Amino acid sequence: MRNLDIAEVAQRSGLPASTLRFYEEKGLIASIGRRGLRRLFDAGVLDRLALIALGRAAGFSLDEIARMFAPDGRPSIDRPMLVAKAAELDRSIRQLSAMRDGLLHAAACPAPSHLECPSFRRLVRAATAGAVGRPRKRAPTSARI
Repeated sequence: MRNLDIAEVAQRSGLPASTLRFYEEKGLIASIGRRGLRRLFDAGVLDRLALIALGRAAGFSLDEIARMFAPDGRPSIDRPMLVAKAAELDRSIRQLSAMRDGLLHAAACPAPSHLECPSFRRLVRAATAGAVGRPRKRAPTSARI
């Protein structure tokens, strides 16, 4: 496949050119030259951008994603880091599910006042204790592996 200029990569990937330049600055992608003033990329950059998008959707930082590529640009994914991220997602899912269930209960609760509802009061106590709504601080990746 032929080389793509930055406008073609932007169109095919759905990312603005500014994001592509930022990713290049961060070392996530690399241009292979220029055509006039436009950066040129190997067509394989689209696969790499798809992997970056997948990592972002899973909640990985750009620095974590950068570490998932070997110096030659091929994927070199740290499996323990994937397991740690999956566990983090499981915690988030449980927390969000509990919040959803509490909100649905509060919306349909027959109690005359939400403060008279034991389920709602438990939700309020959990929020007061910091168990709801406040993101947990993440340990550095090396500490989580």
